[in-house]
Amino acid sequence: MADVIQINDMTWRIEDGGVRFFLLAGKEKALLIDSGMNTPNAKEIGESTTKLPIMLLNTHADPDHISGNGSFESFYMSPDEDENYRAHGGTGSILPVKDNEIIDLGNRTLKIITIPGHTPGSIAVLDINNRVLIGGDSIQDGNIFMFKERRNMARYIESLKKLLLYRDEFDAIYPSHGSFPVGPELITKLIEGAEQTIAGRAEGKIVDVFGTTVMLYKFPYAGFLCDLPENMK
Repeated sequence: MADVIQINDMTWRIEDGGVRFFLLAGKEKALLIDSGMNTPNAKEIGESTTKLPIMLLNTHADPDHISGNGSFESFYMSPDEDENYRAHGGTGSILPVKDNEIIDLGNRTLKIITIPGHTPGSIAVLDINNRVLIGGDSIQDGNIFMFKERRNMARYIESLKKLLLYRDEFDAIYPSHGSFPVGPELITKLIEGAEQTIAGRAEGKIVDVFGTTVMLYKFPYAGFLCDLPENMK
């Protein structure tokens, strides 16, 4: 059972086990950002919260973010995420969004920022007037999945550095996992940890994730779950 928690008059977070997604309302329309892991009724959850017409945008297409997509004939997503979405059984039509595109909910403008790395089409959403960045899985204090196909740590680092260019435009980050909210300073820490990991300077330990053996590189502020090094496969 998902818990709907009001953040302010026009914003809610929906806690669905270990993942969260968001409902943002403007004057004219509302937007679900992701549709949860165990919430095929995500649209109904939104409709019980606001009377505004509801659209959907996905930060990316990992299975724990798309469980309610089937209720929408079309939804916003990066076109670079199409392969990932279809690989996980996703249906419906993607309304492609691009970098710096604006979605206006009516007196509430949202800017799309493409941040590939965690997945090829990962995006963040800048809630401009509220000075909040909704970062998907890429910015969080939990363990970030960077193993198996479609993950790219070098591009992830580039994307985090890109987010620093927007640093003056937000005061808080709303992540999909882990603590809520987190501070912008986490971005710099994640860059540091990812760079140490990719350079082979981080100490890892072998763990099991849903039956897959991976390497966890754990830092005080977050962790990265990565493929085993070649010499350990």
